[in-house]
Amino acid sequence: MITSATQRTIFRWIHIVFSIPIIGYIYSPFDKIPQYAHPTRFFFVPIMILTGLWMWKGHLVLRLFSKRPVQQGAPGNN
Repeated sequence: MITSATQRTIFRWIHIVFSIPIIGYIYSPFDKIPQYAHPTRFFFVPIMILTGLWMWKGHLVLRLFSKRPVQQGAPGNN
């Protein structure tokens, strides 16, 4: 298993690299936008959303699927 710092770095770089085509889509000439529309809408944006959500709330997803029970009386578990 990889460390959480390495995982964050990987997701951060995926997020940055996949934002480059979106920036190109926004600032491209108007007549070239239809060429970029399909890959941007159905590939780059969903990957950006998934990596962003994973960096933001991935710890909750891991806790949801973990086999350890939640401790009663732990801080934040009322």
